[in-house]
Amino acid sequence: MTAAIASPSTRALAGRKGIDIDALASELGRETIAKEDLDRKPNITAAPASASVGAGYWDVDHAAWGRVTEEPMSRFAQVAAGNLAAAQALIPAVTHHDRADMGEVEKFRAALKDESAARGVKLTALAFHAKALAKTLRAFPRFNASLSPDGKTLILKHYVHLGIAVDTPHGLMVPVVRDADRKGLWVIATEIADLAARAKDRQVRPDEMGGASMSITNLGGIGGTAFTPIVNPPELAILGITRTEMSPIWDGEAFRPVPLAPLDLSYDHRVINGADAARFLSHYAALLADPRRMLI
Repeated sequence: MTAAIASPSTRALAGRKGIDIDALASELGRETIAKEDLDRKPNITAAPASASVGAGYWDVDHAAWGRVTEEPMSRFAQVAAGNLAAAQALIPAVTHHDRADMGEVEKFRAALKDESAARGVKLTALAFHAKALAKTLRAFPRFNASLSPDGKTLILKHYVHLGIAVDTPHGLMVPVVRDADRKGLWVIATEIADLAARAKDRQVRPDEMGGASMSITNLGGIGGTAFTPIVNPPELAILGITRTEMSPIWDGEAFRPVPLAPLDLSYDHRVINGADAARFLSHYAALLADPRRMLI
């Protein structure tokens, strides 16, 4: 079956209505589908997003071009792929980029090096990011929310739970630090390390997954300067972090070296507009620039 021609907004509406847009085109004998066509055959249900959206593009005999081998996708990876495809197809996401001055955070971490060793807890920069995000979510409650399935109601949350994306041998997992706004840096650092270690061993419990206010995906330990993370529904936003780099910043008299962490905030534009996103990241970066503010 040839993939139907339809605009992204039409495909998104078909997804919300549960209509297989390619099957609809076949039944109507059409190559092009418009929004008004979706009201004609609401009984044609959609296949999983990863299989139905543009499936024709993947139906290729790759062996015709040279030698290939096949590797089956794990059940875990298949579920993740379906969720990511659905999120990308249905959420009108925008990514806002900014940078945070990490100079004071690094000084603070250095001052706590002996205490960190005594406690047996590595006080990572990620713990500061998590604490700053928890504080910022309290200051911007529309980010700490979810949209109802019909898109008519905004569900504001009175808790702050943070998803922490963990790269594991069996795929990406996102365990959750509960009530991060009510916990100190040492506790947050301890919980992140514990969850990450157990995620890699597939020992995270079901109750330690899901229900996050917002997630953090951190590539700082690997590299890169920017990326566009995919919003993890039913969350409304996700924060990406890449490697901190020393950059020359003009202070009015001379250039001075400043460690800057690139920040990438992807958000659901149905609820959050660009000005809100800019203010959110500006507030977040200000907390990191002066970490004493996040300890108040």
